Amino acid sequence: MIFFPAIDLKDGKSVRLFQGDMDQTTVFGDDPAAQAKIFEDAGCSWIHVVDLNGAFEGKPVNEKAVNSILNAISIPIQLGGGIREMATVDFWLERGVRRVILGTAALKDPGLVRAACREHPGRIAVGVDARGDKVAVEGWAEVSELATIDLVRQFEDAGVAAIIYTDIDRDGVMKGPNVEATLKLACAVSIPIIASGGVSSMDDLEELKLSGNGLLEGAISGRAIYDGKIDPMEASALLKDLR
Repeated sequence: MIFFPAIDLKDGKSVRLFQGDMDQTTVFGDDPAAQAKIFEDAGCSWIHVVDLNGAFEGKPVNEKAVNSILNAISIPIQLGGGIREMATVDFWLERGVRRVILGTAALKDPGLVRAACREHPGRIAVGVDARGDKVAVEGWAEVSELATIDLVRQFEDAGVAAIIYTDIDRDGVMKGPNVEATLKLACAVSIPIIASGGVSSMDDLEELKLSGNGLLEGAISGRAIYDGKIDPMEASALLKDLR
């Protein structure tokens, strides 16, 4: 499994939100590139980056910060937030992003997901953000009537590289991930699943590792790293054991 440390970008800074609320923001640093380099030096093999402003505005906003991260490290990043057109997919992949994440577009424009997968095999992920068992979009500001599993099943034959499953109610609150829902999704579909939302301790990672071996591609954590609850070097080593 892969440990994905998260860098969430708002106004060019590294932040974390409480349950996806842009008005409940904690700033952890004003140099995302330096933070990315720390993760690389700790032995992390990927970094998960989200343009939060972009997610709400529907277009890339933190381009300068993302470029600074790309220029600072050699390990791959996956990027989401405001990527809703093929031109934006092409733009970021050409800039050096290894994998782009389509979230709102997956619900509102599934044809884009399929076209992007055809154009860029192995480089398109789908972000499935859930409140309860329903898909949330537009930076989590709207909740649809579509069940998460039904959304994912639409893309089983599309060539999606991974599904990033986030339980919004667990995100940023340091209460542990929704292991049951994550594994239920992983067992129901063939696309690799990355667990996100609420991963707040090494015990959480241990649980995901033991229960998700063979089912999960990896796990994402953000706030717990910045709060000193998870050491990225130890977390990477822990999950790599079963990769």
